[in-house]
Amino acid sequence: MPVELSTSPLSGSRPVFLVKKDGLAGAELDTHARAWAEANGFTGEAGRLLVVPGQNRVVGSALFGLGDEAGGFAPLLTGALAKSLPGGNWHFGNRPADPELSCLGLLLGDYVFTRYGKRPGSEIRFTVPEGADIDRLRRLKDGTFLVRDLINTPTNDMGPEALEQEVRALASRFKAKISVTVGDALLSDNFPMIHAVGRAGAEAPRLIDLSWGPVNAPKVTLVGKGVCFDTGGLDIKPSSGMLIMKKDMGGAANVLGLAFMIMSAGLYVRLRVLIPAVENAIAGNAFRPGDVLKSRKGITVEIGNTDAEGRLILADALALADEETPDLLIDMATLTGAARTALGPDLAPFYARDDRLSAEIWRESAATADPVWRMPLWQPYEKKLSSRIADLNNVTADGFAGSVTAALFLGRFVEKTRNWVHFDIYGWNPNDRPHGPMGGEAQAIRALEALIARRYSLKLA
Repeated sequence: MPVELSTSPLSGSRPVFLVKKDGLAGAELDTHARAWAEANGFTGEAGRLLVVPGQNRVVGSALFGLGDEAGGFAPLLTGALAKSLPGGNWHFGNRPADPELSCLGLLLGDYVFTRYGKRPGSEIRFTVPEGADIDRLRRLKDGTFLVRDLINTPTNDMGPEALEQEVRALASRFKAKISVTVGDALLSDNFPMIHAVGRAGAEAPRLIDLSWGPVNAPKVTLVGKGVCFDTGGLDIKPSSGMLIMKKDMGGAANVLGLAFMIMSAGLYVRLRVLIPAVENAIAGNAFRPGDVLKSRKGITVEIGNTDAEGRLILADALALADEETPDLLIDMATLTGAARTALGPDLAPFYARDDRLSAEIWRESAATADPVWRMPLWQPYEKKLSSRIADLNNVTADGFAGSVTAALFLGRFVEKTRNWVHFDIYGWNPNDRPHGPMGGEAQAIRALEALIARRYSLKLA
């Protein structure tokens, strides 16, 4: 059911009244609407819609329950309206607590993955209340939908080559520059771990490098894990573990969604996006447990498990990013199951060395209903990554603190950049939510867009 926003009042627009749990008395309802609510036992239950009839048996207004929850995704509960409101013109009958997030919920809840089927429903047109930036709302919606579409597309249509084409399309839209290092050129250009992880795939591994913005602007570099499918390699996953491994390029999808938001806003930054794109497949030339790989940085890595491949390709890309010491370096990856065990699918764990930057991310997370949680870079655990024959092992022997040790592994490849943040995201909704259906999901990028916009608020002319 497509949702369109308007800044101008719409002809024949009907009101939607937002009602907190047991909050009918304070919802600014007329006598008829309140009587209808009471007759139908409506008390503001979270997500419940009650259509109120008007004259001549047509829809006159609607009541929508907000429940009594706060924080987290609660401000986006209005996403349920995108699928439950009758088609036509609407507006909020009472002022939302956060007009922008209420409208954003509407837009995000409208998502349907349509690549392989038709889109059902009728159109909803909604007037935004004062205080909501409609242009920013559209940027956030479009960036989020890009992420969801990329993750939801199965690997037969979203392998390394197709992912490269998606980045090329984004570069063309915003007049960005792009270069791609493919196949054996990864060896000659010193990206040996990207090559090792991806060489067994049917499509050649590659490093995609996009740049945009004035060269003298503050440097913001985004690195995204682009494992288009992960079998686990020779340490093969069980079949149940592969069912949603099309989402293992969720880090790449999320940095592309964030890049879209940055470029469409015209922020004054020198943006760079690095995506190592591979498939962790099984063939005679696949890398093996016990192999020792040399990295771009010169650090040697013993392979304790081929299913810990994401950190290997990220390490080469992060080493490249660190060479120019960007003002802000963010990597995003669907990296460890340990992160989901610790925090579940809703909270995006992040690691950072700088306390001030971490506090800024936390504040923007709360303001954008985009939950994150800081995790510790606990240095004593780094010795767990020791190897008897190489500088590092890519996994620990005891299996403890898997997300922390993965972050510590990546940190060995970021030496010069102070403002480095690592996100160990899930990139997936395990169940339908008001603001998004089961499937691929954008995580943390609305908070990061707000952080970057605040830090680098000057826009391009």
